[in-house]
Amino acid sequence: QVQLVESGGGLVQAGGSLRLSCAASGGNFRSYTMAWFRQAPGKEREFVASSFRNSGHTYYSDSVKGRFTISKENAKNMVDLQMNSLQPEDTGIYSCAATARAILSSQARADAYDTWGRGTQVTVSA
Repeated sequence: QVQLVESGGGLVQAGGSLRLSCAASGGNFRSYTMAWFRQAPGKEREFVASSFRNSGHTYYSDSVKGRFTISKENAKNMVDLQMNSLQPEDTGIYSCAATARAILSSQARADAYDTWGRGTQVTVSA
């Protein structure tokens, strides 16, 4: 059973960059599909990005494509989210999620994931 801990959140000005990390312990990390979701105040949880198992295949929400990069570092049991050109609408609690199942066709669905971290706050000021 994998456990996930996010870090790297904070306050950044619009146009700036931030790098989030999610450390995993336990389980067979290379086989996991990893994802990042976010939730803004008063909003529903939103898919951000995912990395399929150990394939290197990545998938992004249209709202972050070209600005964010997900990196699954199998040797470190870690998945990072590099966020560039941040805007106030990117503000929210960012959570990482994991599943050992093959879910290539449903990577953007929150209910496809079995394990979640507690989340880390990202605030982007105008």
